Amino acid sequence: MDLKQLKNFRKQLELRKQSLSNSASRTEVEGRNVDAGGSSDSADRADENYLKEFLFSLSENDRRLLRMVESALHRIDEGDFGQCISCGESIGTKRLQAVPWAAHCLACQERIEAEQEVRVAS
Repeated sequence: MDLKQLKNFRKQLELRKQSLSNSASRTEVEGRNVDAGGSSDSADRADENYLKEFLFSLSENDRRLLRMVESALHRIDEGDFGQCISCGESIGTKRLQAVPWAAHCLACQERIEAEQEVRVAS
């Protein structure tokens, strides 16, 4: 991978990192503020609890993606970006353009997902 591509991926990842950090923080604050209404109606409380759980799950998803983005930035710093962390083969440029935080080549990612499906089905 040439230096220009690497700089472009770094820029994309840094922008995504900032966006995810902001989103996770904002969603977490919104989740905490859901109870601020202090509703006494049980249906309203149920709606508030559902909304709170939903917002916290969004926040967790953002944090999980943020960890993957930070890991990709670390791989750029270490000189390993674009190499599969499982088999060491090159991750295709098209895959990285679509998912710049990808840590696995397509073959390894498919194998991992198939293993997860088997575990879930068991």
